[in-house]
Amino acid sequence: MRVEVDQPRCVASGQCVLAAPEVFDQDDDGIVEMLADHPEPDQHDGVREAVAICPAAAIRLVRE
Repeated sequence: MRVEVDQPRCVASGQCVLAAPEVFDQDDDGIVEMLADHPEPDQHDGVREAVAICPAAAIRLVRE
């Protein structure tokens, strides 16, 4: 699994960080930052939740 973020779409809600803090962070303006674009298998559920709850649909999964 690979994760991609569209930073210009991000509305800085921080929901991704709450769902998967080991994969996502926020910069000083609250915009999403990737900590791991290939999350570990035990992080996949949190990443899927982050994708589902992102209000801007700024996160997407890419199956490799």
